Amino acid sequence: MDVNELNDLLKGKTAEEVIAYFAKEYAGEICLSSSMGAEDQVLTDMIAKVAPEVSIFTLDTGRVFPETYKLIDDTCKKYGKTIEIYFPSHERVEEMVRTKGINLFYANIENRKECCHIRKIEPLKRALKGKKVWICGLRREQSVTRYTTQTVEWDEGNQMLKVNPLINWTEKHLWEYICTHDVPYNVLHDQGFPSIGCQPCTRAISAGEDVRAGRWWWEEPEKKECGLHIKTK
Repeated sequence: MDVNELNDLLKGKTAEEVIAYFAKEYAGEICLSSSMGAEDQVLTDMIAKVAPEVSIFTLDTGRVFPETYKLIDDTCKKYGKTIEIYFPSHERVEEMVRTKGINLFYANIENRKECCHIRKIEPLKRALKGKKVWICGLRREQSVTRYTTQTVEWDEGNQMLKVNPLINWTEKHLWEYICTHDVPYNVLHDQGFPSIGCQPCTRAISAGEDVRAGRWWWEEPEKKECGLHIKTK
């Protein structure tokens, strides 16, 4: 089945039903890539309930918040499930910092993208090796770069299916689920951080700002992706 047929098949299905479908059809070849954000915490809760065999991993860039590390630990304990952690190549990081500085990403977008590539994209490719489907917590409401995202998409760069069970969820829907199901979440969300990435590239936002305004705030909104979710086709 191609992505259009899959989207037609899954139209109107709940997030849990979407997860269960792919967990069955791609047993052993499916994973959740978690940023430890609110969306991925909801997906972790759903996976624990409807498809506990699905593996979960996260990327430790070396620049994340202390609160994120605590959440990883709390989540593993609550669900009795190991979240696999992938790190960047220390040789690549050392060379980048040696030649361009510890905070190179503030200088220009090229530097920022290089940093994201080394700290995120390369580890992601290792994490996805041997998989055919990766589940993501993307929502259309999050960003102008995600307005056209579908429930199921073909990831040309990684040659696999990308599944977004929460794509149509609103912020209200998301937090209602978290409160109802007692899902652990990053305490920074309560301090004005709706989207949390690396510490130097994330700030709290003010009332009325876009939920992604705190990520790479010095860049134009249409360019604010790290590369994990850029469409290549």
